Amino acid sequence: MPADGEDDARRFFCDILGMIELPKPAELAKRGGCWFASGSVQIHVGVDPDFRPARKAHPALRCSDFGQILERLQIHGVPYSEDGSAGAGRAFVHDPFGNRIELIS
Repeated sequence: MPADGEDDARRFFCDILGMIELPKPAELAKRGGCWFASGSVQIHVGVDPDFRPARKAHPALRCSDFGQILERLQIHGVPYSEDGSAGAGRAFVHDPFGNRIELIS
């Protein structure tokens, strides 16, 4: 993410995707960024001064509350596209910085 994007990251990963924020070790916290978790999955969103969003490469997150997440995306006005071609509920969304994320039911 670009510098100073932590609040946007928190809104997206915590408020919309339902993850919790993990505290970063003090030495790493100086660099900015945020860490998030849900179950055994962690996503570390770091600051990059030459940031360019990942529009093709992406993490895929299996969601036990897939339908609720899609509802929260709608409520917050976050666009997503559903794609059931993999035989399961599947949607693609971009985080506030333009990084692609796949959500799977």
